[in-house]
Amino acid sequence: MATKEEAGKLEWRISVDNGTTERLVPKSGLSERIFLWLNGLVMKVIVERVAKFMKKTWRIGADDPAKVVHCLKVGLALSLVSIFYYMRPLYDGVGGNAMWAIMTVVVVFESNVGATFSKCVNRVVATILAGSLGIFVHWVATQSGKAEIFVIGCSVFLFAFAATYSRFVPSFKARFDYGAIIFILTFSLVSVGGYRVDKLVDMAQQRISTIAIGTSICIIITVFFCPIWAGSQLHRLVQRNFSKLADSLDGCVEEYFKKKDVSENEDEETNMKLQGFNCVLNSTGTEESMANLARWEPAHGSFNFRHPWQQYVKIGAAMRRCAYCLENLSSCMNYETEVPDQVKKHFGEACVKLSSASSKILRELADMMNNTRISSKMDFLVFDMNSAVQELQETLKTVPVKTNKPEQEVPNNKEDRTMSMSLHEVLPVATLVSLLIENAARIQTTVDAVDELANLADFKQDSKKKMGDNNARQPPQSS
Repeated sequence: MATKEEAGKLEWRISVDNGTTERLVPKSGLSERIFLWLNGLVMKVIVERVAKFMKKTWRIGADDPAKVVHCLKVGLALSLVSIFYYMRPLYDGVGGNAMWAIMTVVVVFESNVGATFSKCVNRVVATILAGSLGIFVHWVATQSGKAEIFVIGCSVFLFAFAATYSRFVPSFKARFDYGAIIFILTFSLVSVGGYRVDKLVDMAQQRISTIAIGTSICIIITVFFCPIWAGSQLHRLVQRNFSKLADSLDGCVEEYFKKKDVSENEDEETNMKLQGFNCVLNSTGTEESMANLARWEPAHGSFNFRHPWQQYVKIGAAMRRCAYCLENLSSCMNYETEVPDQVKKHFGEACVKLSSASSKILRELADMMNNTRISSKMDFLVFDMNSAVQELQETLKTVPVKTNKPEQEVPNNKEDRTMSMSLHEVLPVATLVSLLIENAARIQTTVDAVDELANLADFKQDSKKKMGDNNARQPPQSS
């Protein structure tokens, strides 16, 4: 046998009859094979899953850095409030209730300023109110002698019933639902716990002070360290929805009247535009929640104190009426009845013109929301849309009643090359035309809602240059 050193390793080879050598591989034992199998299993199952989870986690933070910022702020708030528990002088000042400050930070710190303000105010007010009532009920119970337990039990029942019932009132639930829960919890702890605690007032005072410390730290950090405003998020959401509605409207009409030779890339882009109205339809809960939270926020940016946030909900409702119309409009493309090309050609130009005029208004509204300025072009765009509606209505009155026959059905004498069209063939495109006209009317309602927001929020006038450029082109005054 011969040995050969290769790549720093020593391998064994054996000589065979034909004068060559073969590598001698030792047989692995059962324990070694089991070890190799377990090693491969660990590498494949555990390591790969951990790597996949880490990539997914990294992607979440990369797509939305605000989530990472929120996590950092929560860690900072907990680190600061923990000082009251670690440092002896501060701990002696708040007593053993220092843990309540940490619990307050954990439960009230939210991702945006409005949600944090809402929970902080609800927690402080509910704690003070419930603590005061609990102490009063405890005093009344101690003065009642043998009926002390009965007074405490009845008071807990009545206040818990009233607070729980208030959570079913929609207007109360939207803003004070968390406060009702804290009220029930605090009142029960103070009134029932006071039966076995001697220094009830001192305990209530220490808990209120620790809760005030926790909420103060939360408010300071959430406002002064990379603040995330619910009002700004709501404003951007409405702006993006206007752009999505415009893209979806153009996509629906282009898809219906498009030519046969369309590339795959253009087809995919059109399909993405068609789904824009779905985002508007699904944003109802988000808009209402953000509007309620934005009412708690102080003045920031271009949003003054008592900004009309509820008007955004009205604008969202007006946009969803347009989105419902676009949803029906998109279903027109799935009709099994094939519309003659002559009919499509007859309505195509007028429909595209109305679609273009309507989408220009939606994009102008998005730009108006983005700049918080009153648009000087809106009147002209609305006039163009109304003119396009009138033109489409006139086109609807002149629907062709005859169309050319297919070439295989034309006789040799070529005398009769036309045939009458049925209402069944014209109905799909007539439905599309009526939906476009209805959508234009709903866009007008949306414009009025945005104008009302501009008046309530004191949007600035557009630049004089832009107004001067349009002076030569004024729409006629409607009677």
